[in-house]
Amino acid sequence: MSATVWLVIPTYNEVDNVRNIVVAAAAELERAAPHDHRILIVDDNSPDGTGAVADELAAECDWVEVLHRPGKSGLGQAYLAGFARALAGGAQLVIEMDADFSHDPRYLPALLSAAEDADLVLGSRYVPGGGVRDWGLLRRLVSRGGGIYARRILGVEVRDLTGGFKCIRREVLEAIDLPSVRAEGYVFQIEVTYRAILAGFRVREIPIVFADRAVGTSKMSTRIAVEAMLSVPVMKRSASAALARAGTARATTLN
Repeated sequence: MSATVWLVIPTYNEVDNVRNIVVAAAAELERAAPHDHRILIVDDNSPDGTGAVADELAAECDWVEVLHRPGKSGLGQAYLAGFARALAGGAQLVIEMDADFSHDPRYLPALLSAAEDADLVLGSRYVPGGGVRDWGLLRRLVSRGGGIYARRILGVEVRDLTGGFKCIRREVLEAIDLPSVRAEGYVFQIEVTYRAILAGFRVREIPIVFADRAVGTSKMSTRIAVEAMLSVPVMKRSASAALARAGTARATTLN
């Protein structure tokens, strides 16, 4: 089925969330892009039965599709597989969103509206009007500190580089050499945004409030976040080299 707007939701052990997040997201998409949207669940062979629930949703709703992967190989690879399927399905706008309600579906219309005059729209916790909820002090410090560190290393002004609630134009995904992206987790999110900036695309941040998951277990930890931040300098070099090879880099405008 072809659609202009594709929402890509990666899942791993989200059996308690997947049906509710799809239903909530579909209601918002129907309001913002009626009859022209598709939800793609990318499941990494979740042992808790998430994939089976996703298949039930796909059987019930012709605007839901499931991409089953053989095992857990990382969030970045799940998104890359989802992006490839969405582009093959005619997507002009691709949205990333978590399955655990930390990204509130009510922001979907605002992301799509902002994409009318931007190439990459970020749901941002760190612009006026944005924020986080139910986080402890350590997590707040790691997130803020990691963002400041990444901005300084990369020389960009984006306030929320690590966020995973994005709306991306087809042209961006086609230009940033996705097959060469190897980063995972936080750094995957940073790299997609950084490559878009290097390639000269328009990036806009809109405020969101990020809430900690209420159901299920988080896949991230402070150790993982700190290790990810330490890999940003390596990512910067590899991203710049990849886009230079592709002929789309404009790195000199950011230094």
